[in-house]
Amino acid sequence: MSSVLPGKLTGNEPLTILPLTSEMEEAAVKAHYKVCDRLKLEKKQRRMCRRDPGVAETLMEAISMSALECQYQFRFERWNCTLEGRYRASLLKRGFKETAFLYAISSAGLTHAMAKACSAGRMERCTCDEAPDLENREAWQWGGCGDNLKYSNKFVKEFLGRKPNKDLRARVDFHNNLVGMKVIKAGVETTCKCHGVSGSCTVRTCWRQLSPFHEIGKQLKQKYETSLKVGSTTNEATGEGDISPPKKSIPGHSDQIPRTTDLVYIDDSPSFCMMSRYSPGTSGRKCYKDKNCDSICCGRGHNTQSRVVTRPCQCQVRWCCYVECKQCTQREEVYTCKD
Repeated sequence: MSSVLPGKLTGNEPLTILPLTSEMEEAAVKAHYKVCDRLKLEKKQRRMCRRDPGVAETLMEAISMSALECQYQFRFERWNCTLEGRYRASLLKRGFKETAFLYAISSAGLTHAMAKACSAGRMERCTCDEAPDLENREAWQWGGCGDNLKYSNKFVKEFLGRKPNKDLRARVDFHNNLVGMKVIKAGVETTCKCHGVSGSCTVRTCWRQLSPFHEIGKQLKQKYETSLKVGSTTNEATGEGDISPPKKSIPGHSDQIPRTTDLVYIDDSPSFCMMSRYSPGTSGRKCYKDKNCDSICCGRGHNTQSRVVTRPCQCQVRWCCYVECKQCTQREEVYTCKD
């Protein structure tokens, strides 16, 4: 039987026990620094990104998750959350209700992704949620690994900056950021498992979980539909600017004072019908005849094309372990907006 000298590696060890060399550690640091630099962050944000290797990955995940959810929620609308090229930058320069949604879904995405990253062990500065604030605490054993919303909220608030005092547009953006974070907080649920003889619930292990992000997107879309146009007033007591209904009454707009949970905007949106700096327009967009063609096509009408498609059908699960399907061919009509 061969022997191995103490301290020597055989080459068969699991990768997790192999130490990182200084060169490998340096390469890993450089890699996440590059991601932080590529995101074009402000100076403070870049510093926060660099101080924990998990932040860069979480920021990328949040950006992707928020963009995909935006596109899903607006898939039947004239503005379908097209953010490529100049469209994103042009939208963010204006205070449209679509911009309000983008700020809210982005802050919600970062809050959600950061809380999940903590509980998944991808961050150096946070772990699971450690603050059980539940009733009947004596009868419950805090366990599992809850999503760390406390750390996530603290990080996101610091990352996005303090509340601005004077500039209306900056205050509106800050307000909409907070709306996104509040929707995340309101969706926290307590999940429990029972432990005991014969299924009795003598002890429960409980932890807190965030709602699925698709549910967050759905709620923010509803807030977009009821968003309020606002103006600016000065608080005489503090001298600070406040968000308020517009000074001039606008037909079709509510003079309701916005709540902290309402999305707000300052500029009326364009129609998004024709190509502009804000969107590619709706020419050639696929629509659904009895659902949204009239709205999306802006009165220009739509083209109808007939095509033959083949799809799996009459699928059955077979033991063990596959799904068997037939291939069915059918003719379907596709509708696209006219130029």
